[in-house]
Amino acid sequence: MTMTFRRNLTIVALLSAFGLLFVYPLVWLVSASFKPNAEVFSSLSLVPSSFVWDSYVNGWRGIGPNSFGTFFRNTLRLVVPVAALTVLSSTLVAYGFARFRFPLKRLLFALMISTLMLPDAVVLIPRYILFRDFGWLNTYLPFYIPALLAVNAFFIFLLVQFLRGIPRELDEAAVMDGCGSLGILIRVLAPLSLPALITAGLFQFIWTWNEFFNALIYINSVSKFPVSLGLRLTLDNEGAVHWNQVMAMSVVAILPCVLVFLLAQRYFVEGISTTGLKG
Repeated sequence: MTMTFRRNLTIVALLSAFGLLFVYPLVWLVSASFKPNAEVFSSLSLVPSSFVWDSYVNGWRGIGPNSFGTFFRNTLRLVVPVAALTVLSSTLVAYGFARFRFPLKRLLFALMISTLMLPDAVVLIPRYILFRDFGWLNTYLPFYIPALLAVNAFFIFLLVQFLRGIPRELDEAAVMDGCGSLGILIRVLAPLSLPALITAGLFQFIWTWNEFFNALIYINSVSKFPVSLGLRLTLDNEGAVHWNQVMAMSVVAILPCVLVFLLAQRYFVEGISTTGLKG
């Protein structure tokens, strides 16, 4: 009993040490948002010598006529439709691969999975030229349309694996009750796949919220910048950078992702674990 207690205590101590190691950057970020600007990078202490309470208010004002309220609205306009369209389109494609038989199914599925190994830099220039010719630059269409067309193979594969674990007998029972193919998906499979759907939406929400590179390429109007580009804009001033305000806005920027993850954590864990076991 004593040996078991000691072993468990050692495991808890090691996990706690690793946990503190990972949490430290976030704690430092919050602490730096309350430090005087000159002290942000000159002191390792997590406790400021004097608290600066207006860094959040001043930081929220942003640059020029564009406050961080504008950047947050732009981010929501970008993130919410992309996450919703990704879940919708990926579900339809995954349903087709998981439940239907059609010519070249295995080949098409293999080609879809192979796109996961394709570096994004390979398609960057052709994709930019395509969106430019369509007149989509400086709009959110380069994000909306690919999400609508289910271009992310990761989410399709995740949902296919989950759907394959749902017994086909449920489909047959739904058919006997008068459901068609779309009715089976909406009334039977979608409710049972809720953990996987929430997992896909959560991943896409966080990835799009943190989107920087593609937003920098396709969006060139400051009034349409998301939060990630708004934070970068605060570093482009010719004068001194107010690092405490940058840290304050960084704290505010990560809060939505943290809150969404905490609210959907139960479904996220269930979706990841069950997807890995089924198929």
